[in-house]
Amino acid sequence: MHYERLQWKVSDVGLENIRHDLVRPEDIATAKGVVLGEATSLPGLHGFLSEFADDYDCSAFVAIWAYQELQHHFGFRAWLRAVGVHIEQAKVEALREPYEPGVTPSATLATNVISEITVNTVYRAMAAWVQEPVLADLYLRASRDEAGHAREFLYYLKRRLATHPEELPSVLERIHFYVTSSRLSHPVGVYKHQRVEELRGHETVDDVIDVYLRISPPDAQEKLLAKLRRAIGSAVGVPLHSTGDIRRALAASLG
Repeated sequence: MHYERLQWKVSDVGLENIRHDLVRPEDIATAKGVVLGEATSLPGLHGFLSEFADDYDCSAFVAIWAYQELQHHFGFRAWLRAVGVHIEQAKVEALREPYEPGVTPSATLATNVISEITVNTVYRAMAAWVQEPVLADLYLRASRDEAGHAREFLYYLKRRLATHPEELPSVLERIHFYVTSSRLSHPVGVYKHQRVEELRGHETVDDVIDVYLRISPPDAQEKLLAKLRRAIGSAVGVPLHSTGDIRRALAASLG
């Protein structure tokens, strides 16, 4: 019922109301990055249904999640088409291969928590930054969806760890990787865009993150990383205020 209340359709966006005079080259570039980022929900769904074959409840949720992520893909793609920009289908097809299974199911869930919180934050900032109102509305709708996804993935992560505490180290390793990487990256960038040859030179979700960091206050990255640490910390039951906290929790979980 929660998702029925929040459901929207691409036809609700009002593409006929696009202000073409307010469309900037950087708006087109970032929208193209979003389209390629959201195109990976099908391989994500494939992986989840395989990895969580014994969990009907989680599988039912990811089916809804994948539909909403595809809606983002087609929504931004429709906006681009309306302003005269075509996305090559071959580049989308190149992303269809399923993700490899995570180190553990808990690590997979943690990765998606990180993914959803990141794009929720980035999309909300982009919604305030772009000048074209239909595109701004698309970013805001997608941001709200991603917030709900993050909440649900966090729920399933907590539930998984309660029954599989041996998977805790893999979760701590995953958050440590993302908060210590030299470049703030999205999991789609790490596991898809950087590995698919067909996307060389094309705008990706990490390019959207780069724009987010450029248009945001200097402390935006640290605030986002702190948000990620808090979320994973709430799942593992240990406050993760710093990288040191993550390392100490990881050492304790291995000892």
